[in-house]
Amino acid sequence: MSAPTAIGFDLVDHHGTPVDAGTYRGSWLLVQFGFTSCRVVCPRALTKLTAALDGLGDDVDRVRPLYVTVDPDRDTPDVMKAFLTTSYPRFTGLTGTPEQVEAAKETFRVFARRRADPEDPDGYAVPHTAMTYLVDPDGRWVRHWPDTAEEETLTADLEAALAA
Repeated sequence: MSAPTAIGFDLVDHHGTPVDAGTYRGSWLLVQFGFTSCRVVCPRALTKLTAALDGLGDDVDRVRPLYVTVDPDRDTPDVMKAFLTTSYPRFTGLTGTPEQVEAAKETFRVFARRRADPEDPDGYAVPHTAMTYLVDPDGRWVRHWPDTAEEETLTADLEAALAA
């Protein structure tokens, strides 16, 4: 499946401020979808992405890392802020109404579906697409990486994109 060339979304950041794709024009976007209650995949991805960003040196300021929830019922702006500022302060959390999040997922072609999970305190989990997306300063999709991409690959690919 190919990714879209134009990226759009209408969400709320973890400070409660409405944002859309135009808010970030002029910056490279590194976009990861996930949820704050995720036990393994999302924390591992955010840790790896943080390390890849750390490897960019001064160029890191040209990249805006975004963490978009696939679980808007639990991930309010306050929950996203607490989760990200504690462990992943480079990231801005994005959430919104279920309809807004669904529209963002459709734009990036992200699959996510809530399912029962008796081990979760709220009784459900949200399996989802585990990809990281790169969007250029004009709001166009550039590439994506699977969850299996290594930190060194991410850093090298980001450096190449920023240098182009």
